[in-house]
This record gives sequence, C-alpha cells and structure tokens, in this order.
Amino acid sequence: MTSLLFITIISLTLAGSGFSQLTDFPLQVTVMVIADMGVNVTLPCRLLSKDAMSFGNVGIRVKWTKVADDEALNEDVLLSMGFHKKTYGSFEERVFLEEHDNEDASLVITDVSMDDAGKYRCEIINGVEDTVQEIHLDVQGVVLDGVVFPYFSPVGRYNLNFDDAVQACLEQNASVATVDQLTQAWRGGLDWCNAGWLSDGTVHYPVVRPRGPCGGNNGPGLISYGSRDKLNSRYDVFCFASALKGRFYWLVQPDRLTFDEAVQACLDDGAEIAKVGHMYSAWKLEGYDRCDAGWLADGSVRYPISRPRKNCSPNEAAVRFMGYLDKLQKSYGVYCFKDEQ
Repeated sequence: MTSLLFITIISLTLAGSGFSQLTDFPLQVTVMVIADMGVNVTLPCRLLSKDAMSFGNVGIRVKWTKVADDEALNEDVLLSMGFHKKTYGSFEERVFLEEHDNEDASLVITDVSMDDAGKYRCEIINGVEDTVQEIHLDVQGVVLDGVVFPYFSPVGRYNLNFDDAVQACLEQNASVATVDQLTQAWRGGLDWCNAGWLSDGTVHYPVVRPRGPCGGNNGPGLISYGSRDKLNSRYDVFCFASALKGRFYWLVQPDRLTFDEAVQACLDDGAEIAKVGHMYSAWKLEGYDRCDAGWLADGSVRYPISRPRKNCSPNEAAVRFMGYLDKLQKSYGVYCFKDEQ
C-alpha cells in the first residue's frame, strides 16, 4: 500500500558560523512527516556538512531513537556503524536505512502503525562534526466510507457457504467486505476470532491482540485461510455497510415487545424494523449510543454503545450482541429505520 507523504521543515538551527566550519555543537534540524497507517514511511536524515566524511567511512555512526517526554523512556530504534546494523524492540525487522547515497541516513519504517507516531532523533556521529535531526511522525488513520462488521447465521456459527454469506449481508443492508475493507477495519482496531468470507472467496479473520488460538502464533494481522470451496465450506462472513441514507432510531414504546410486535410497531411509525447493517452504520459513522437492548430484523437483540460506561459495555465502544432470542419474549424494545432517500 502506498500513500502521499507530506514533509515540512519546521526549523533549522546551525551551530557555528557555517556548514563547513568545525564546531563542538551538532547541526540540528526538525522535520514533520505525515503518513497513513499501513504504508512504508521514510523519515529523512542526511549529513548536512559538505565537508564531512560520507557513510563509506566505517568510523561514522548513525543512531535512531524514538524520543519520549521523559528522556529516560526513550526507545532505541536502529544503530548503524559501517556494515554492522542492529534494530530494537518493536522496530526489529521493521526498519532499515534507505542509503540512497553516501550522505543518506534516512530511516524506513514498514507497515507504520498508530503506535509509531511521535518524535524521532537521528544522530550522525562522524568524529568531526555531528548532525542531529528531529523528525515528528504523524500517523493518520485510514477512514472507511462505511463500517465492516462480522455476521453469522441464526442457525449458529460457521453455517454459511459463500452464496449464503452474500445473501446474509444483503439482508442486513450490506455487502460482503473486500480484503482491503477488512484490512482497514483491522487497522482501525477490529479484532474478531471467528473466520469469515470475503468478497473474493477467501476466508480471513482480523487479530489486533494475538492470544491462544486467535493468531497467537501468527498475529497481529489478518489471519488467512486462503481461498475455500464456495459451495461446501462453511464460515461466518464479514459485511460492509455504507453510510445511512435515512434515520436509525430507538422507538419509544410503553411496553416491551415480542418480535412480531416490534416489526409492527416500526410499520405503524412509518418505518421498518432496523437491520444489523443499519445499527453498525449509525454506531460507527454517526456515534449512535443507546443502552437499551432491542429487536432487529434478523431476530437478533443488540444495542450500540459509543460511550462505554458502567453496565453499558464498560470496556469498549461496541455493538453488543445478546443473541438470537425467543421471538415470543416480551422483554425488549425495537430499533427502527426510516428511509429518507
């Protein structure tokens, strides 16, 4: 994946009277780099003095550090001396020097994440004149024009072949998600430990927090089962719902409703009982929040929480799923959707 990269020089401070003059103080420059999540990003750093030795000299050392507000918490990123290079911690095997020429000490970070954002320091130490450059990396999230959500059949998990999966998403005002859409949702924090169909006939699941059988040996990332038999293989599905063209709302009623009563109540209000895709779109794209469990069109009972709080999804913003419940129960309200196209 590629992205436009914006680089702005914020300030330049040169100790001494000129580039070629030797000084006891390092040359300093500060740069801002802006990049999207998931791209490979280059943090620029070069020897500033034309009279300085090039990196072809084994005596030159390059050190990259991620700088914290408390210097004691700084993270080593990369150390280079001649042909010897070492990377550290979360940057191990993710960073390398670009080295387009003998004065280039730019750092490449692959598959950049939100955790990579912050201030970096590049130090070039050549024994004659040191160069110190500070680079601020701003990582921007990729914004989907919709929302990806996992879905499984009322019959139970892993009961959809590919055609069933396509139909299931359509019935929830959605379509089967693409690999790119699921990737962007994963980068936005989607973590789900059940495999689902994607639009190209492959099966994946997204893992942000690897654990046990959920990407424990492979994650974080998209765990792939590859292409599967569309007729005979059975999985869940990842659906993609676009922004709403209408109004999603909780229908205020004096009493709790059975499923059939819920369907009729929305009809009486000039609307339809909401679909799962309607709820996810309202929750993710409009910040809809309500701590009341309500019927949806597929017979499930759910509620959307954008502001986690006690007794209302206290640990995370989420669409909470209570199950496919007995449709004769008079225990829940209803969410409706009114088309405004």
